[in-house]
Amino acid sequence: MGGVTAASFAPILLVLGDEELLATRAVTEAVAKARSVDPDVDVREYQAGALVVGEIAEMLSPSLFGGRRVLVLRAGQDARKDLVAALLAYAKNPDPDVQLIVLHLGGAKGKAFADGLKAAGATVVPAAKLKGHRDRVAFVRDEIRRAGGKCTDDAAETLIAAVGNDLRELAAACSQLMADTDGRIGADTVSRYYRGRVEVTGFTVADAAMVGDVPAALEALRWALHVGVDPVPIADAIADGVRTVARVAAAGRGDPFQLASTLGMPAWKIRSAQQRARGWTPEGLVEAMRAAAECNAAVKGGSDDRAYALERAVFSVAAARQGGAR
Repeated sequence: MGGVTAASFAPILLVLGDEELLATRAVTEAVAKARSVDPDVDVREYQAGALVVGEIAEMLSPSLFGGRRVLVLRAGQDARKDLVAALLAYAKNPDPDVQLIVLHLGGAKGKAFADGLKAAGATVVPAAKLKGHRDRVAFVRDEIRRAGGKCTDDAAETLIAAVGNDLRELAAACSQLMADTDGRIGADTVSRYYRGRVEVTGFTVADAAMVGDVPAALEALRWALHVGVDPVPIADAIADGVRTVARVAAAGRGDPFQLASTLGMPAWKIRSAQQRARGWTPEGLVEAMRAAAECNAAVKGGSDDRAYALERAVFSVAAARQGGAR
């Protein structure tokens, strides 16, 4: 970090958003940057809602011992009006040896404070929750890139399917992949790495049944039950798998991104369902829906052998696909 100098610090940093991982990371990186210039930097943290105006002067006044200071103000949206007024007055002429980092959830509460800091020239670090699937794909790719690796879109999609949408878990998974591979990460790398490492879900069972792979569906089902997955979400996943393929098949073979708004589901799910729809007829899908409904009734109605009801559904769905293919 040889290019970093005291002059390159933003005197006011506004971390704006409600994604804890991104907000925490922004503070960690700012503090690390400050320490690279001055290892003895004085770092202090405050809760905005508990801070009173009288403490502001001491907090922002030049240190008797000199040196840099980083002041982290958490939950900025909770700051009282008089505190906000004092901080906005300070922001117009900040001390160059002090970096003030304000974390703010970014909602309507305390919006005037965030807007005032922006108007005063604060550097804004976005930390909002990632809402779309594409944003999470970009997040995974950026994580791998930050660590010096390369990652394809397909690999990011596969990782999200295996790990889920939680950013902390995705970041940890990226870090683990980088530690255990050469850093060039494709979908095959992720699949190989996560085979047997990720708890099997009902969707694993449903996906295999929908393409007629009975051995894989039964293996996934037995493993899911063995590791304690509840039968109800497995039955729901089978019903959802049939329903999704039926809806996508009825919509025709259009572009997934164009169909996304019509069908009200993400493009990646449509693309996946289009692949699973091959080999199905409308009659076969009707039969599969009946089998899924029977399974749901048995599993949720307290059947004596819920595992058997799920196994029978796997065979019935696969048979419906075979029967419809004739």
